[in-house]
Amino acid sequence: MLQNKQMRSKKWLLLALSAVLTLSVLAGCGKKDTAAAPKDGSKVVATYEGGEVTEDQFKKEMATMLVFYPEYEQIIGMDQFQEYFLKQQIAYLYLEGKASDKAKKTGGEKAKEQLDLMKAQAGDDEFKKILDAQKLTEADVTAYMTRILTVVQEYNDKVTDEQLKAEFEKNKKDMTVATVRHVLIGFEDKNGKERKKEDALKLAKDIEARLKKGEDFAKVAKEHSDDTGSADNGGLYEDKAVGGWVPQFKEAALTLPINEISEPVETEYGYHVMRVEARAEKTFDKLTDNEKTSLRTSAASELMNDFMEKDLEKLIKKIDLPKTEEQPDASKEEEPADSTGENKDTKQDDKQTETPQDNNAATDKKEDKAEGTK
Repeated sequence: MLQNKQMRSKKWLLLALSAVLTLSVLAGCGKKDTAAAPKDGSKVVATYEGGEVTEDQFKKEMATMLVFYPEYEQIIGMDQFQEYFLKQQIAYLYLEGKASDKAKKTGGEKAKEQLDLMKAQAGDDEFKKILDAQKLTEADVTAYMTRILTVVQEYNDKVTDEQLKAEFEKNKKDMTVATVRHVLIGFEDKNGKERKKEDALKLAKDIEARLKKGEDFAKVAKEHSDDTGSADNGGLYEDKAVGGWVPQFKEAALTLPINEISEPVETEYGYHVMRVEARAEKTFDKLTDNEKTSLRTSAASELMNDFMEKDLEKLIKKIDLPKTEEQPDASKEEEPADSTGENKDTKQDDKQTETPQDNNAATDKKEDKAEGTK
């Protein structure tokens, strides 16, 4: 339902990091040779089929990652995290070496675009301070993003029409487009004051009764809805893909009879009194270019994960990271991002305030009770 603050502040890095910390299963590759990593005189910390990673290269990779995810500073010294990250560095070095010239060209172009966007978002001076803090140059960041985006492009190019259609079939339900009007009686009111669950339900039932008696839905929503993202618009979300909404709201949008007032629908944000005004299933031939791109990227991510799960360990010959002092169990700390490039609680999409979405974005309840992530 709510759009995550971290997502809002980092829109510029979504493309650049669409695959950086995506691959949660660290397995390997039995393919043959690729370009060796350049030597810089420091200790070799990993050897893989066709190349090696030195300690200086690894440290630079970690520092570059912190430009995008400074919150990982608290776990970056953990042995478990470092080995995880080193394996991903190996994977991307290897895959970049195997990528086509076309993918490398596109990856380089997109990396430059992203760098320009990052600088524009942060401001040149602030961006330089960020790089200086990690002892990096623009060339370092560009090389990092180029590698990632090259691999992403390579896998996007591998997706066949059949795989694209199969991905659509898996996601077709979530791509259903609905127009929904609702009133939210939140577990917090518009001022952030907590409301008891029983009190919220009583108010929602009162709203339901008023609407069923024929009161104007838009007027009631403007006066009473705690959803700041839609109240001023009469509680209306028009022509939105239901897959972006929290599960209970999505299910109601998919199943409620058209133009009937619902009973209160409970989500983590409160009780919604809803009316579905229109609903249409998406068909493959009606997909927009952006929708096809999103599906292609999702299918490509599965192909990359398949590579990681089946081949990575066979690719890696030796890892020789120095052990740090005993650290807390990394599993109890913040986890690396999942296959959407974001943390598990900040998934996907850089939509503006629109819809009641994602039950993982609770940190933004006071800002906008309307938008979230898939």
